[in-house]
Amino acid sequence: MSINKSIKSWIINENQPHIHETAADKIDWLRAIPFILLNASCLLVFYFGFSSIAFTVAVILYFVRIFSIGAFYHRFFSHRAFKTNRFWQCIFALIAGMCAQRGPLWWASHHRHHHVVSDEPGDTHSPVQHGFWWSHFGWFLSKRNYYYNPANVSDLLRFPELVFLDRFDLLMPAVLFFSLFLSGFLLRLYAPELHTGPGLMLVWGFCISTVAVFNTTVLVNSINHISGKRRFLTKDNSRNNWLLALLTFGEGWHNNHHFYPSSARQGFYWWEIDVTYYIIKCLEKMGIVWDVRQIPPALLKQQSAKQ
Repeated sequence: MSINKSIKSWIINENQPHIHETAADKIDWLRAIPFILLNASCLLVFYFGFSSIAFTVAVILYFVRIFSIGAFYHRFFSHRAFKTNRFWQCIFALIAGMCAQRGPLWWASHHRHHHVVSDEPGDTHSPVQHGFWWSHFGWFLSKRNYYYNPANVSDLLRFPELVFLDRFDLLMPAVLFFSLFLSGFLLRLYAPELHTGPGLMLVWGFCISTVAVFNTTVLVNSINHISGKRRFLTKDNSRNNWLLALLTFGEGWHNNHHFYPSSARQGFYWWEIDVTYYIIKCLEKMGIVWDVRQIPPALLKQQSAKQ
């Protein structure tokens, strides 16, 4: 890839599925520069310091974005585990886009492919096949996996707003970045006693929070296929990990998920905390989502009897 194309790709994500089939599984270091800078920018915390306001914003953004990734990029766009209307579909796609994990079509396409070939040689982020570090972030930055197979998401391609958000996947992280900068500027101008400015808001609210969201999300790839308990004998090496389930608001019940992927509830039992599912149920009561799918009780009872 030329330098000009790599720089252009920071702004416009032009999917080329034929390249997805032929590109090498090597990190595109030039195109990965924004990702590297984002992670390195967390070190600026030692220059700007701490602010309770900025820290609170970082925590809130972590909560909102972890939920949006788990509930919508994963359970809705990838698995259709519940239904919503086009308006709310777009709203939550906008929020999830702030996670800087690319667009909904890219995310869903790769995840659906993962379920088809989970932990087989064709699974691009399997730690069983490719090791921890490749599973954690190498695949995400590789030339091959910058692109996706549109055939995997033909149901989503009919929504031009999703196609737009996928092509301009930098848009929502940029909106978040400038919103935090502006809010920090206004806090410093009108509430100087809070000792919070643009630098603090960006380091905590954008850099640290975004990096935390990314690493927590991809730990499901790199850890949940090598560490934890296997309740169900699935064809892959997926595992349940209670600690990751807490950090990811339910995504850590990964063996449960691979056993019955279309369930909006991944913590199958009352003691398996699944915050994302609880919020989805609240949205259902509000009329925002409906037809929330769960594993059939008879199937769960049948499998429990075999254990």
